[in-house]
Amino acid sequence: MAETEFDPEKFEDKYVHYFEELQEAYSNAYNQLHGRYDSAILKAIDRNVLSESEPFYEGDGEFRVDLPEERVEEVRAAVGDPDQFDTVLEELVDRIETELRRIFGFESAD
Repeated sequence: MAETEFDPEKFEDKYVHYFEELQEAYSNAYNQLHGRYDSAILKAIDRNVLSESEPFYEGDGEFRVDLPEERVEEVRAAVGDPDQFDTVLEELVDRIETELRRIFGFESAD
């Protein structure tokens, strides 16, 4: 896929200008972990934490995903395996940030 031309000012209104790219980044990150971790934990994080997360552009080609802390705590308690929850959540966020950099042309796919 060709990279999307990135405009930091447009990212302020990201759901209008970059909705498809955001969906792609989250979906790619999820798919990369599918089958590697407990699917119930992966789905719980995707549906109950990431659905309320907020990606931000930090500058210099870096993105950050803010998580809803209250939801993180609720889901961590509900899944019953807080260590695996933390591992999966951290890796998902890292991969989303990497996918955003790749999709917007800040790093190559390899």
